[in-house]
Amino acid sequence: MISVRVYGILINEHNEILVSDELIRGMKITKFCGGGLEQGEGTRQCLAREFLEEMNLQVSVGAHIYTTDFYQPSSFREGDQILSIYYFVTALEQIHVKLSSSAFDFDELQLLAYKSTQQIENFRFIPMHLFSAECMSLPIDKHVSKLIMDL
Repeated sequence: MISVRVYGILINEHNEILVSDELIRGMKITKFCGGGLEQGEGTRQCLAREFLEEMNLQVSVGAHIYTTDFYQPSSFREGDQILSIYYFVTALEQIHVKLSSSAFDFDELQLLAYKSTQQIENFRFIPMHLFSAECMSLPIDKHVSKLIMDL
């Protein structure tokens, strides 16, 4: 099965890039914000929905950055292939969710919720001068990080 994922690159007015730190089934992953394409929606619609669901944030989806052009097996589902599409996004309002200052800064309530959901996430900005592919966990995100740094 091919899983289509859509991600947004949000760079704020302080030249910082938004990432999501997630604990998923015991794995700590830093990735770009976004998620899976659902039946009946377009990629831009998917990305706007994901930001609204995950961050309660209205975004404008901008220029296309990259679509996976190499084979990438899923890190979570054996036998699945990942196809990822990346766009620049702009926040249309202030961010209201908690922003962490360090990676995997989960509070007690989140850790309690993790016991039943096996997935929690936090968001944080990384200053562009400190950002690199090594900040990211997933192979396609690492590739896109290098593309962004070359812009």
